[in-house]
Amino acid sequence: MAFDHPRNVRRLAVVGGGPAGLMAAEVARAAGIAVDVYEAKGSVGRKFLIAGKGGLNLTHSEAMPEFARRYREREHDIAGWLRDFGAQELREWARGLGVDTFVGSSGRVFPMDLKAAPLLRGWVRRLRDQGVRFHAQHRWLGWHEDGSLRFAAAEGEARVSADAAVLALGGGSWPQLGSDGAWQSLLNERGIDVAPLKPANCGFDIDWSEHLAGRHAGAPLKPVVAHWSDLQGREHMLQGECVVTASGIEGSLVYAICADLRDAIARDGSTLLHLDLAPGRERSRLREALAKPRGSRSFSEHLRRQAGIGGVKAALIHETLDKSQLGDAGRVADTIKRLPLVLRRPRPLAEAISSAGGVRLEAMDDALMLATLPGVFCAGEMLDWEAPTGGYLLTACFASGYRAGQGAVSWLQARR
Repeated sequence: MAFDHPRNVRRLAVVGGGPAGLMAAEVARAAGIAVDVYEAKGSVGRKFLIAGKGGLNLTHSEAMPEFARRYREREHDIAGWLRDFGAQELREWARGLGVDTFVGSSGRVFPMDLKAAPLLRGWVRRLRDQGVRFHAQHRWLGWHEDGSLRFAAAEGEARVSADAAVLALGGGSWPQLGSDGAWQSLLNERGIDVAPLKPANCGFDIDWSEHLAGRHAGAPLKPVVAHWSDLQGREHMLQGECVVTASGIEGSLVYAICADLRDAIARDGSTLLHLDLAPGRERSRLREALAKPRGSRSFSEHLRRQAGIGGVKAALIHETLDKSQLGDAGRVADTIKRLPLVLRRPRPLAEAISSAGGVRLEAMDDALMLATLPGVFCAGEMLDWEAPTGGYLLTACFASGYRAGQGAVSWLQARR
């Protein structure tokens, strides 16, 4: 089956109904382009809704150029997107939908009600009112020989002809919400340079003992300071919070340094992360306190009283040191300040908050059009970039959708 449009209007097919795709649709429709959005699931924005379940972190208040540095190797490219549609523009856009935002204590930006659903509902309603047409349960299958798009739909295979297309198919994390990375093979068949998808903003496996895993899974570690080395051997440190899991460790602190840890494991087979369990306390003072006679008190009670270390932090000390080492105050103090954790592997891609890898930016022009497929643009998490949580992920998705939408409009208008 095919969808008919007026012949005198340029048509854009947007494949994928996440923030990047919807933003591209909005930009194109505002320019008078006929826009159809095709979504594999029953409704658009499912990952966006889940991401906002605990409080939608829309963007971050951090100023440029620090904001752009969060995108690591892609800092220069994404800085260009952000100049067109950055954090402030995103907040103003939300306000235009009746959603005011505020800056939290960490600098993160949230809607006043912290919810994603009202924002998404208002956005989709406005897009429909503007004439954007939505086609749910349309899974993209690639192209026909004549360049038309193929979709698997409830009624059978759909054949869609459009003057241009924006692919915004997501990465490979949370496949149950639609981002399953199945598009990789379709682009590879067309000779598009795609970097393999890897987990980003994910946890890591550690070979815990059954005792620690069984008794302390879910326990928070806060505050702690992480110490690690990047691939160039440079030392880094960052304070934050994380969580012990049954398989290892996860949480905001781990996500923030995930890329370095993941890449080190890929190169070396494992990597070492050190945690300072007592930030602000000097090692020498800890050693003096722990060297005091403990009398009839247990080691755990002595550790709690003299070093303020209890619960899961104490369990990690027991996990690291044997009985003879627990009697050495200096060794215990050293371990408190530099607890060694051997990270064996990142958690699977399907569990990650986001993914790294994707369509290499070098395969596209500045408007995010594929060099070997004129009229086909890509946006969102399917592009080869990554960022930590904190609003940076969503901001770049919106910004790339804006850039791809503008690119599609310019390309279509030049061919009238």
